[in-house]
Amino acid sequence: MAEIGKDIEKAAALLSSGKLVAIPTETVYGLAGNALDEQAVLSIFKTKKRPSFDPLIVHLGDKAQLSDYVKEVPEELEELASKFWPGPLTLLLPKRGVIPDLVTSGLDTVGIRVPRHPLTRELLQSLDFPLAAPSANPFGYISPTSALHVQDQLGDKLPYILDGGTCEVGLESTIVGMEQGQVIIYRLGGIAVDRIESAVGKVLILPQSSSNPKSPGMLKSHYAPGIPMVLGNLDELMTKYRQKGIVFAVLSFNRSFPELSQELQFALSPAGDYDEAARNLFQGMRFLDRAKVEIILAEELPEIHLGKAINDRLRRASAK
Repeated sequence: MAEIGKDIEKAAALLSSGKLVAIPTETVYGLAGNALDEQAVLSIFKTKKRPSFDPLIVHLGDKAQLSDYVKEVPEELEELASKFWPGPLTLLLPKRGVIPDLVTSGLDTVGIRVPRHPLTRELLQSLDFPLAAPSANPFGYISPTSALHVQDQLGDKLPYILDGGTCEVGLESTIVGMEQGQVIIYRLGGIAVDRIESAVGKVLILPQSSSNPKSPGMLKSHYAPGIPMVLGNLDELMTKYRQKGIVFAVLSFNRSFPELSQELQFALSPAGDYDEAARNLFQGMRFLDRAKVEIILAEELPEIHLGKAINDRLRRASAK
């Protein structure tokens, strides 16, 4: 079983020898390997059981390293990097040849970000290579937001988990790129759309696709618990499944249900705070996935602040 600790030197030594290490970021925990080492990258895909057509994000310790790995940065994306790095923003940029095609699933663009978590920034700055690091969970399952979540899911498949506490954002990064002069959001995430637009003007939000994604995190069904999840009006859903005699649990934005036991309900933010709801989303899904129920009922949030990104994850978790 993987050791959990805060030893940056140990993590760096393992990564330098081609091994994988789980790392904390402000978004979720990542399954990290040397992005320039094809064998390490292959290990990431194998460990996660991630399809090779779904590209990986490359993590840098500092914005100054960007020119080593990408050919150019459009002015608008440079503006976003200056404003939101380090932080939960991934930029999709034309890659240099040093980045293996395996990382980008053969695409000529690479997703790059500078994470904000102090432990991982220190780790990255101690290495002479960047880290490829998708979320540290089996492919398609709920993303991990603590070291214990990683150990529960992948603990027998890697030697070390760098413990940085609970992730403060709790949603994956927002992925942004450009096509024909238009700024495009490929994946909604930890930076709300209105904050992106305040920096670069109106953006286009791409819907997720079911195959051959242009960037990480664009697959239709993803982030899902083991128990089927249904999205809709909670009052109507609860009445419907109660009448059918089906045992359910409920994931709500901010409501509690006195008729349900505490084990069968989870409110993302009783105070109605979107940041708190984002931080608790994967934890709440994981909590209800342990309930003795046949189905999880969930509701969408208002489409403001991080509500759009939370709803994106809920829709994918409930995709048939």
